[in-house]
Amino acid sequence: MAEDKPDMTALAKAVADSPKRDNSAYHKAMAEAREAFAQAEIALGGPVEVRTKGKMKRNGDYVVKWTFRRQT
Repeated sequence: MAEDKPDMTALAKAVADSPKRDNSAYHKAMAEAREAFAQAEIALGGPVEVRTKGKMKRNGDYVVKWTFRRQT
């Protein structure tokens, strides 16, 4: 077990030294998703189910379509 400690130390150092990712776009998208769910629940009058459909466009955009239905 003592042999594992140097590897864990190296792993911890590598994580600490790695550049931090900018997750602002992810956090914005998740906030928009939560808002979309809330609006769908208001519009449909209760809990909803969602289906997604993704597609890569020719211009390089990845488009996701969300369809909300009242939960059965």
